[in-house]
Amino acid sequence: PGGFMNPRRGPGALARRLALAAVAGLLLSIWAFPVLWALLTSFKSERDVLAYPPVWWFEPTLEHYREVLFGASSILPNLWSSVVVASVTTAGTMLLALPAAYAIARLRYPGRRASGFYVLATQMLPPVGLVIPYYLALQKAGALDTYGGMVLIYLTFSLPFAIWLMVSYFEDVPPEMEEAALLDHAGRLGAFWHVVLPQVRGGIAVTTVFVFLNAWNEFLFAVVLGGNRVRTVTVAMFNFISVEQTLWAKLAAGAMVAMAPVILIGLLAQRHIVKGLTVGAVKGGGRR
Repeated sequence: PGGFMNPRRGPGALARRLALAAVAGLLLSIWAFPVLWALLTSFKSERDVLAYPPVWWFEPTLEHYREVLFGASSILPNLWSSVVVASVTTAGTMLLALPAAYAIARLRYPGRRASGFYVLATQMLPPVGLVIPYYLALQKAGALDTYGGMVLIYLTFSLPFAIWLMVSYFEDVPPEMEEAALLDHAGRLGAFWHVVLPQVRGGIAVTTVFVFLNAWNEFLFAVVLGGNRVRTVTVAMFNFISVEQTLWAKLAAGAMVAMAPVILIGLLAQRHIVKGLTVGAVKGGGRR
């Protein structure tokens, strides 16, 4: 409507859209370049990887993928360790974080502000300062190099992050909806389960993915507190690095394999993630 009189269809609007598309394309290319470079490297021979200037036309090979998946340097057991640790950590974190975040956002109890500040303050602690205390505690408990010990440690930094993230989503739910459910004798638990949780599905999806990514990509605690029985894929990547040489092609192939589950989860949850981030941004802007 409005034809050429509509400013949204004028040359200025078109120029702005083209400029925005160019900026978005530039940012996307900057982000994607390391991934594409690693992907190309994973199909090169070690000779082509070390060639200078870089070789752009080469004969692709799947030998490195066969090695990292089924060879002597297979990372499949390490992938399984990462799946177990990240999945159990994510499930346990969300199971505890949802009621905790709801309590901080809705309930009025002594020490509410202090508990909220404590959750935020735990995110400020440098992980390197906690490695030795965690190591000594797990050693005393006989839980070094075990799935239980790793998951317990991962919960200590995943749980505060999830609570802090979910509190904002719970605060955005109108209290009137819960009050109506309480008037219908639904009870606090019933209102939480049937009324509040459906309203924060996007936030739950965003938090779940972020918690899983943090647990999947974590390296410091995994390399110190793990061992031969529990070695995650991030630690296993160092099998391709030695004093004599670095097997760049196999390292790139292993990185591609390690990224595959994360990319798959991101694609499956894409709609919920975008919705959760959009809703959070819009409501956050409204509060400001």
